[in-house]
Amino acid sequence: MGHSAAKDIYKKLGEKIDSMWIRAPQKEVLYKILMELYSKEEADLIIKMPYGFSSLERIVRITGYNKTKARNLLDSLASKGLVIDIFVRNHYMFMPSPMVIGIFEFTMMRSGSGVDHKKMAELFHEYMQGDAAFYAANFSRNNHMSLMRTLPHEEGVRDEDYVEILDYEKASALVEATDRFAIGICSCRHKKQHLNEKKCEVPLNSCTSFGIAADYVIRHNFGKEISKSEMLKNLSISKEMGLVLNSDNTRRGIRFICQCCKCCCGMLQGISQFGYANTLITSSFLAEINQDKCAGCGNCAAACPIEAIKTITVTSPDAKKNKEEPKIDNEICLGCGVCTLTCKTKALELAKRKQRVIHPETTFERVMLQTLDKGTIANHLFDNPSAITQKAMRGIIGGFIRLPSVKRALMSDTLRSTFLVSMKIGATIQGRGWQTKL
Repeated sequence: MGHSAAKDIYKKLGEKIDSMWIRAPQKEVLYKILMELYSKEEADLIIKMPYGFSSLERIVRITGYNKTKARNLLDSLASKGLVIDIFVRNHYMFMPSPMVIGIFEFTMMRSGSGVDHKKMAELFHEYMQGDAAFYAANFSRNNHMSLMRTLPHEEGVRDEDYVEILDYEKASALVEATDRFAIGICSCRHKKQHLNEKKCEVPLNSCTSFGIAADYVIRHNFGKEISKSEMLKNLSISKEMGLVLNSDNTRRGIRFICQCCKCCCGMLQGISQFGYANTLITSSFLAEINQDKCAGCGNCAAACPIEAIKTITVTSPDAKKNKEEPKIDNEICLGCGVCTLTCKTKALELAKRKQRVIHPETTFERVMLQTLDKGTIANHLFDNPSAITQKAMRGIIGGFIRLPSVKRALMSDTLRSTFLVSMKIGATIQGRGWQTKL
């Protein structure tokens, strides 16, 4: 009886985590992960907490926990990366961590005792990459909003298109616009190391955080603070190593830049191994080849992190020998520019896409669009899980918004801006206007 009750609470916790802006498919291995990370009391608190950022006082009022107990549990959860806390309006706000970016990353970034990294690496791998369920739930053709976007290596952009690079598309400009940085263990590389699948020479300490996220990482010892010059040097090393730069999918106030390799990165492998092209939002550029300049060396195909470049043998009656020509799959090309860094003849360059990729302005906009995309937006509009009236509204509004035609309309270029303005007005009316600035 006791074992059944314990398992039931972790199933409820799994359902709570699944209700956020990254879906968490319900599987037995998920419950094993949760039982490893959360005590039963911690699980109970998360289940009863609001879905979004809330003050300690509001959490106490909604969950029924006394203030001291709630604060102790929240501090314990935050120290493990299972709750995100940020300091705004002169006090801390708390929110349950989603699976990504959250539970997975911070568990594998933790140092010291208290976590069996090898066991967690095996469990996370089984859950997220043992089959395609995690990718299917979040990045199918019906999903259009990812939490990460690719930044182009500026050196690879064609001269006539260089002026088209906007500041939010430049890693260097994003660094200049930020005042605090942190670096810690890359969760993907750490996982692959424990699985004996790390093939690269990229150091484990390569996960960089910006601004308010850097503050969280530093406070909870998931990483150490670095200077702006150290951050720029880190990006320079990533270019030399041919890594993909993937950032938070916002135009301002970004929280991180990942420096990804094809042997470790779960997001890149979502495309290359599982075939979900929506795992990452592409840059506004596309790799193009000038075959007249191409030497047929094949370096670009070997460097491409998602295998979007293949070489084919071309026979010409005028040529003395066959030539290997690279062909780019434009349907999945990220526009990262890693391939251009290997091209000695400059035959390969990044050119502007015919249609510019539109990114959310802020984290608030990204979360609203992600929850709309994943069908969980009603949980964030009416985020009190214990209120009967809000439960009813979640059912009514959630059912309406999940209609494919409604979702397509709200995500369209025509209505998306109007939808986001409405969400900002609603948040302000509810006293959560500060979140729209994040």
